[in-house]
Amino acid sequence: MARSSEHALSFGRAVGDYDRGRPSYPAEAVEWILEQIDPAHPAPTRVVDLGAGTGKFTAALVDRGLTVVAVEPDALMRERLTQNLPTVSALEGSGEKLPLDDASVALITVAQAWHWVDVAATSLEVARVLEQGGALALVWNIRDSEVDWVARLGEVIGASEAEKYGSQAPPVDPPLERQAYREFRWVAEMSREQVFAMVTSRSYVITMAEAERDVMLTRLGKLLDEHSDLAGRTSYPVPYVTRVTIARIAA
Repeated sequence: MARSSEHALSFGRAVGDYDRGRPSYPAEAVEWILEQIDPAHPAPTRVVDLGAGTGKFTAALVDRGLTVVAVEPDALMRERLTQNLPTVSALEGSGEKLPLDDASVALITVAQAWHWVDVAATSLEVARVLEQGGALALVWNIRDSEVDWVARLGEVIGASEAEKYGSQAPPVDPPLERQAYREFRWVAEMSREQVFAMVTSRSYVITMAEAERDVMLTRLGKLLDEHSDLAGRTSYPVPYVTRVTIARIAA
């Protein structure tokens, strides 16, 4: 896996916070992803969710009536995914080594996880597994920092790899090429506990020194208590932009 393997495989240590604090995904984004498969290709009934975590995006696929194979390298995350979604087959694997047959699926989704893979190796593996006319969907939920309190939240907690990577042009390598992009704006209503869990489920916070983390969380509480848009609230409307890039095997 690319980047720090310590960070990439840290999430299982905070699996409860990950489940509580990570938002879902808008149904419109899932619908658009499914529309991107080659019209000549039969509608998929079986798809792969790579880097599935506890099943946040997997659940959105299951809700569409699809049979989903989840691939996740962290055993604790897979265990929670299976508890959350017992109908899903959860397999150990990674982008660089997919436990799937050649040309066996029409769609592979990667939500909040492409920034952890070795892009060159994973692009080759994805191309091996995709059927003719199939698609790879790279998905990121990014908080909308155009909103003042969200921008201030970013100053408190810093930027994650997802926020650095989840742009309009995430890298893919041959034989894949980027072919489509869309954004979906929506709002996640989160409790105070969920906002804190969203922060403490981030890889660099999980691996942070305890004293440093305590300072960050104190500043977070102060922001929630004192910002003019948030003071006195018991829930917080967190604006997100879901960014979706579609890649396919180059013609």
